[in-house]
Amino acid sequence: MPRHVSSEEAVSLLANAKRVLVIGCSGGGKTTFSAKIAACRDLEFQSLDRDVRWLPGWVERDRAGQRAIIEQLARRERWVMDGSGASSFDIRLVRTDLVLWVRVPRRVALLGLFKRVFRYYGSVRPEMAEGCPEPLPDMDFLSYIWNFEKRYAPLFIKQIDQHGPTVPVAVLRSHREMDLMLQPFTQQR
Repeated sequence: MPRHVSSEEAVSLLANAKRVLVIGCSGGGKTTFSAKIAACRDLEFQSLDRDVRWLPGWVERDRAGQRAIIEQLARRERWVMDGSGASSFDIRLVRTDLVLWVRVPRRVALLGLFKRVFRYYGSVRPEMAEGCPEPLPDMDFLSYIWNFEKRYAPLFIKQIDQHGPTVPVAVLRSHREMDLMLQPFTQQR
């Protein structure tokens, strides 16, 4: 099992962490949370969607190319990396000081997705690759979110056990928990 830590312990770890991995379901708020952490802690914000996976026109970069870029990004000294692709956990976890796993209920993730689509439909949101305007979600993507916990949480646990068994993992189940985690850092500013 992953080395779970409480939210209180995670705040303490976050204060000194140089490399933070934020994972979770699409629409759950992990990208916004990651960007806030990066700003509060003066860490480089890395979005796997923006920096690695997507090329203009929603063309997916090949796996070898993605892994090569992730290896370069992970070697940097100070970062917050937003992305849930378990296929690169072997690269990322060995360099990670703290994993923050956003595990909000699926209804919250779906609501987050719909808010994002309402706000950005037809335009490129800040955390996305150039030339990739926000689309309307199709049934496959809605199913991905609806079934994320059942299909992907066991894979995350397996990959964390395999590639980062000593890395502390904090599970955040609400936006309130995310806000509370950031509160000590935002009060310092």
